[in-house]
Amino acid sequence: MVNEDDEVVLQGVVNGKIPSYSLETKLRDCKRAVYIRRLALERITGKSVDGLPMEGFDYDSILGQCCEMPIGYVQIPVGVAGPLLLDGVEFYVPMATTEGCLVASTNRGCKAIYVSGGATSVLLKDGMTRAPVVRFGTAKRAADLKFFLEEPLNFETLASVFNKSSRFGRLQTIRCAIAGKNLYIRFTCSTGDAMGMNMVSKGVQNVLDYLQPKFPDMDIIGISGNYCSDKKPAAVNWIEGRGKSIVCEAVIKEQVVKQVLKTTVDSLVELNVLKNLTGSAMAGALGGFNAHASNIVSALFLATGQDPAQNIESSHCITMMEAVNNGQDLHVSVTMPSIEVGTVGGGTQLGSQSACLNLLGVKGASKESAGANARQLAKVVAAAVLAGEVSLMSAIAAGQLVKSHMKYNRSNKDV
Repeated sequence: MVNEDDEVVLQGVVNGKIPSYSLETKLRDCKRAVYIRRLALERITGKSVDGLPMEGFDYDSILGQCCEMPIGYVQIPVGVAGPLLLDGVEFYVPMATTEGCLVASTNRGCKAIYVSGGATSVLLKDGMTRAPVVRFGTAKRAADLKFFLEEPLNFETLASVFNKSSRFGRLQTIRCAIAGKNLYIRFTCSTGDAMGMNMVSKGVQNVLDYLQPKFPDMDIIGISGNYCSDKKPAAVNWIEGRGKSIVCEAVIKEQVVKQVLKTTVDSLVELNVLKNLTGSAMAGALGGFNAHASNIVSALFLATGQDPAQNIESSHCITMMEAVNNGQDLHVSVTMPSIEVGTVGGGTQLGSQSACLNLLGVKGASKESAGANARQLAKVVAAAVLAGEVSLMSAIAAGQLVKSHMKYNRSNKDV
């Protein structure tokens, strides 16, 4: 039963006198706001939300930063794969997923890597991007700004202006592209342990404000002109990188390939060429030269509070396999140029996601070196992808894929 006080507010929401989005502010009680909002939704739509849990969640923790107008939360089971031996350190990898076989398969890949001596990772680049679009009256004027921004003698001043926005945001490069009289300016900066979109956007705004008096005919069309490029498949990220660029490799021993992965080195090398490389080329893939990198990236992103939409560019990956040591062992690598992760801000501060980051030893900001936790998380993502690639490719080569999914990825009611 709804008490009298709640009923008054509820009626106000239903008849439109009280905006649903204002309940938290009006009631100063986030959980009560959720309760009333979901009741109002049921009355307005005539449809039940039974099955969508409400209890057991800290709604104060998402206010103003994670989700507006909440009515509950969705449950996604979290499994763990590991130990994953990466750069001499063991990690147990949390994966939030509703797909059967995914954690088990990644776990098998972790075992194959572990007993073969572990994986090694290298950070190639670390820089988040934002690219505003500005317009001039002529293409020549757009070119004038391009030359000004890319002149090395101007960089120190521009960096000083940019860097005022944050203790951690440090401008690295400026790259421009012209389309007629429109100029797209791609700023790249370090962002510490944050994923960094807000940080780089603030720095960009500082620079635009600085440039406006110098180029009074510059019309700022938008803080983002899609040359960044965020949450979209884009060649610029595949080629130039965005966020963390990582390469991760391992050598899987011949006996491990046979006993753990149930296939052969030659079969894996051939399948990788025909599926991940040639097959992807035939499909016109953009950054998708892999078996299922997105699967592992998504599961880790959901578990650790990353922006799920950034799975698009973060899953850019090319998987390489080659027979080594006189053809006996398998060298496998994944190269991922745009893993966009952070260990502070956004969903990383929520209880469940924070616990998963803690499991990996990368919770919060690094006290030793700014950005170290986020960089380590990116390496774990790449290494987990490596494990997932090794296992799935082996299942396909051995003809096990359909059998395993029929066994583990179907409800008993499926026919």
